[in-house]
Amino acid sequence: MPRHLPGLLLLLWPLLLLPPPPAAPSPMARPGLRRLGTRGPGGSPGRRGPAPAAPASVPYSGTGQPGGARGAGVCKSRPLDLVFIIDSSRSVRPLEFTKVKTFVSKIIDTLDIGPMDTRVAVVNYASTVKIEFHLQTHSDKQSLKRAVARITPLSTGTMSGLAIQTAMDEAFTVEAGARGPSSNIPKVAIIVTDGRPQDQVNEVAARARASGIELYAVGVDRADMESLKMMASEPLDEHVFYVETYGVIEKLSSRFQETFCAIDKCALNTHGCEHICVNDRTGSYHCECYEGYTLNEDRKTCSAQDQCALGTHGCQHICVNDRAGSHHCECYEGYTLNEDKKTCSVLNQCALGSHGCQHICVYDGNASYHCDCDTGYTLNEDKKTCSAIEEARRLISTEDACACEATLAFQDKVNSYLQRLNSKLDDILEKLQANEYGQVHR
Repeated sequence: MPRHLPGLLLLLWPLLLLPPPPAAPSPMARPGLRRLGTRGPGGSPGRRGPAPAAPASVPYSGTGQPGGARGAGVCKSRPLDLVFIIDSSRSVRPLEFTKVKTFVSKIIDTLDIGPMDTRVAVVNYASTVKIEFHLQTHSDKQSLKRAVARITPLSTGTMSGLAIQTAMDEAFTVEAGARGPSSNIPKVAIIVTDGRPQDQVNEVAARARASGIELYAVGVDRADMESLKMMASEPLDEHVFYVETYGVIEKLSSRFQETFCAIDKCALNTHGCEHICVNDRTGSYHCECYEGYTLNEDRKTCSAQDQCALGTHGCQHICVNDRAGSHHCECYEGYTLNEDKKTCSVLNQCALGSHGCQHICVYDGNASYHCDCDTGYTLNEDKKTCSAIEEARRLISTEDACACEATLAFQDKVNSYLQRLNSKLDDILEKLQANEYGQVHR
């Protein structure tokens, strides 16, 4: 700073370094459109299809600090098949076209470029359409940006519908480097224009959206707002952008970074996972549990894992689940747990003294036993107690004698009844004969 600078200027110097205030809103800005871009809830492209398949990810451990979508370690771009469709008609002056290329390069800078990440193609159009390079042509940022810098304007006409049709038919094909439906990689197109299309864009844009292409429309200066709405995907306030001049179009690059950003919700610490939060590169996350636990139906909380049900416990007999996510082994009755806490050995009931045998317990060696009696005794029907053999014989003899006497008494009684019955039958026969004789002699 010159030494002769007046003191007042020294005081005002910091104010002169401040950025100028934002320009007043353009009368062309309409309700429902976003000036300088927008980021929808979650910042998710590819709204019409499922999220891309998540590659292997690493659990997040630690507490993140909320810092917005662009915070360090919080935002990472997701894989896309991205096609820029840029207007290079006569109304776009050379310096302005350079601004468009800078805008494209700045968006490329915010993306993870590579065969497994985002692939980029550029479609240049005016009254004719030229595919500058395909999705599979460049696999790193530097070569991509050099290719963008080499693009030159086509100069005449504004055939936006033809440009979208060409992108759909030629740029978004598997042969040109687009990934197939099974990959679930979103297909995204960003069309930049400053005028009114000279062909019909409504139907072709509808077909492109129906094919799974998500369309963002960026209008500059004299761009026709109704045409932008016809081209863009729903919701319009997330897919239609407007800037007043090409001089400020670069500001939209940060808005697209937010739009294509995968928020690290694990770092934001808003995930709600009880144990482990795992970031997916699709911008989402999932919860996992510590070893010995299993994820509950709410996909957030964890419960102790049933190791016994999994069949990996190693217990020989019985597996018992513990509440802490672990388990222990037990044995059937008659067995005891060995020192390895897994296998079981037969328990000697006779040695334990709990057998109940009156005389002798005989260990069978297979977790069972039987009772026996001393010499001169015999085992009773309860298989436990014993009786002397002579006493048993006496009891049997007495029982046998009683049984014989009872049988003889019964036989005598039957014979007595039979004799009396025979006498009565004889009396009846005699009376019948006498009655019959009397009737004959009358």
